[in-house]
Amino acid sequence: MYRIGIDVGGTFTDVTLLDSQSGKYYTYKLSSTLNDQSEAIANGTRETLELYGVPVEHIEYFGHGTTVATNMIIERKGAKTALITTKGFRDLLEIGRQVRPSLYNIMEDKPEMLVRRSLRKEIDERIVADGSVLRGVNKEEVRALIKRLKAEGVESLAVCFLFSFLNPANEKEVEECIRQEWPEVYCSVSSTILPEFREFERLSTTVINSYLGPRMKMYISNLQNRIREIGVQVEPYITQSNGGVMSIGSTVQTPVQTALSGPSAGVMGAIYVASAAGFPDIITYDMGGTSTDVSMVRGGIAEYTTKRKVCGLPSGVPMIDVHAVGAGGGSIAYIDNAGALKVGPESAGANPGPAAYGLGNVQPVVTDANLVLGRINQHYVLGGRLKIDASLSRRAVEKQIGGPMGLGAEQAAQGIISVVNSNMARAIRVITVEKGYNPSDFTLVAYGGAGPLHAVHLAQEMGIRTVLIPPAPGALCALGLLTADVKKGYVRTALTAFEDASPQLLDSYLAPLMEQGNQWLASENVSCENRSFHNIAEMRYVGQNYELQVEIPSRQLTQEDVEKMRQDFFHAHEMNYGYYNPDAPVQFVNLRVEAIGRVVKPNLAELENVMTNPAQALIDTRSVYFEETGSIACPIYDRAKFGRCERVDGPCIVEQMDSTTVIPPNTWFKVDIHGNLIVNAFPGEPEDGGDKDED
Repeated sequence: MYRIGIDVGGTFTDVTLLDSQSGKYYTYKLSSTLNDQSEAIANGTRETLELYGVPVEHIEYFGHGTTVATNMIIERKGAKTALITTKGFRDLLEIGRQVRPSLYNIMEDKPEMLVRRSLRKEIDERIVADGSVLRGVNKEEVRALIKRLKAEGVESLAVCFLFSFLNPANEKEVEECIRQEWPEVYCSVSSTILPEFREFERLSTTVINSYLGPRMKMYISNLQNRIREIGVQVEPYITQSNGGVMSIGSTVQTPVQTALSGPSAGVMGAIYVASAAGFPDIITYDMGGTSTDVSMVRGGIAEYTTKRKVCGLPSGVPMIDVHAVGAGGGSIAYIDNAGALKVGPESAGANPGPAAYGLGNVQPVVTDANLVLGRINQHYVLGGRLKIDASLSRRAVEKQIGGPMGLGAEQAAQGIISVVNSNMARAIRVITVEKGYNPSDFTLVAYGGAGPLHAVHLAQEMGIRTVLIPPAPGALCALGLLTADVKKGYVRTALTAFEDASPQLLDSYLAPLMEQGNQWLASENVSCENRSFHNIAEMRYVGQNYELQVEIPSRQLTQEDVEKMRQDFFHAHEMNYGYYNPDAPVQFVNLRVEAIGRVVKPNLAELENVMTNPAQALIDTRSVYFEETGSIACPIYDRAKFGRCERVDGPCIVEQMDSTTVIPPNTWFKVDIHGNLIVNAFPGEPEDGGDKDED
């Protein structure tokens, strides 16, 4: 039996087919169909099964990572949404908080609201700060409002009242009226979507969910129909921003959970591959066609956050802490008004793509720079399925960058690479140095179509000794879909002073959340023996405005466990802010429960053959330009021909269908038992980690 995972990116759609018994997996890549992502998904599924001779009835699992939600918000193409909120608070959505992303830019436009002001409606109700009902809901007022909204062509409703996280009674009454008067309308209520304090973030998250809901429901329906047409009978699972997957039914209810679906799948794939290779502490580095996403993983566990924004809009749902920059293979290079060379964030995308595609783009992009330097195959990509013209890349680099700056084509192209590498290095510093971590303590796991091209030079710039290139780096996100557990998070605000937080009190907060999680896992058909829970407390010093997450040590808390949580908070505070005060009062803010349905993860296939001579994989030699050496003749290897190998010296290029790996001068790599390239970026220094099976 086989499992199939499909990740849709801005440029390419990646397909991974995994043999559940042997652990072998196969990859395929095709251009994305951005007008309807399900078209490329269906085509990719059919073509992959045909290519590898797998009957469609042998598919036992279908996982999908999507950018539909993100694109809807970016392009403002979601549903016509109305907001029902507490009287006097309809402008909260626009007021937000005092933090301004461009404080000194007087020309900055405010982002377009997902709900226009005329559709933000108020109800004369009020829950007060202790959770008691000051004014209940007038159902006649609600029914009249619903009729007006229905007449205005509204497609979706968001309901968010003050302090509903303490007492959802008024929200539930309004929800019941909506179900009676307008049962077909899509509706989100904040006490269900995000029952925690901070009204702006709760409001924003609820509105995003309603804005996405109807269109996501339509997309899911199209996806189901398309894959059924080609014979796939299993229901697809969708990746969430927290790195887990959920059924399509849960996705339709809470589409806000999928806002960062694609990047999280890549992180889970990187954890799976790197852990099997013996590297638990990693920096994931995903460079695609449009952007680069980086994140930090310690002990095989990804860093999570609830403070991320989705296209500038606050979302309080748990997400893997991925930091993104506009630096991809399609990022356009240009000279700004001050004469400086810049790269990105604007991208040429899949169509017209790089100048080398010959589809009309004359602006050089990062891929064009790599072509000029000889680092990418000069005639084709995607294993020969996409023909390219490297002379068009040279012409674009010379005309747009080299000529104006007085540089030759190679020097101009190297400048483009240096600039984009610096942009990506800054992103890695954000997730490591700025949080008190040394990048050299981690292994860089490079993936995405463009990641292996830049990974070793980037590692050298950051002082990272070891780089791991997975067997199919261009399709690692799709592999992550096949190894992700079923997950859903639950939260309870519990503003409690540490001195008052007895084990019994904390358990009383956690127990209902875990029961909700159990019920949800049952609805997802997860057996009892495969269920587990990951519990987190968010703590802060009294008076602080932000919390830090600490692990809740056990299911049945003791006083020692509670004290350990305080010590863990001190440690986290010191790591993030450089100090802690053991005498200052501490309080619990939120308690979180993550319900997990464990998926059986197949063991990765092992390479059977051992190579003693890398020349067995040699397919060509070409001139490649490196800043350290200038142009130099480099061996070109076919990665598919490599077996386990102890050492291959650079400079060299390793080509494969979905990516190209650059091994610079004075570095070397080995091929481990699972087919990973383990690159030593600083020869002469010992490697850390790595698989032990080769000894």
